[in-house]
Amino acid sequence: MSRSVLLQLSRDSIQEVLQAQNSIDKQALLNEHPLLHQNIKTTTNLYINNELRGSYTSTKTLSLADAIIIGAKKAAFQDSTFTPISTSEYLHCELELILDTPEGIISEKDPAILSDTRDNV
Repeated sequence: MSRSVLLQLSRDSIQEVLQAQNSIDKQALLNEHPLLHQNIKTTTNLYINNELRGSYTSTKTLSLADAIIIGAKKAAFQDSTFTPISTSEYLHCELELILDTPEGIISEKDPAILSDTRDNV
């Protein structure tokens, strides 16, 4: 199953920091997915072994694209409750996006890139 554009954008945002390079072509994404222009409040949660590892809720009215990019980076690296995630933790973290839309709350999760069952193979 393919990852949604929103979850992929979250993952790519974290990878940008871990790899110390800009890899997201935001303008191309905005051109391809006009919904990303809309102002939508988001929450990004990271979990490792079903335990919260980082969280961020957008407090400003940001475009969906900016809310996802900023939210992912802040949840992963700037949540004052946790130390910044490492590459190993990133590979084992589950990512959750919660969108507060006018139609209601939408939540979607992305499983860890590496699961414990793969580690034992």
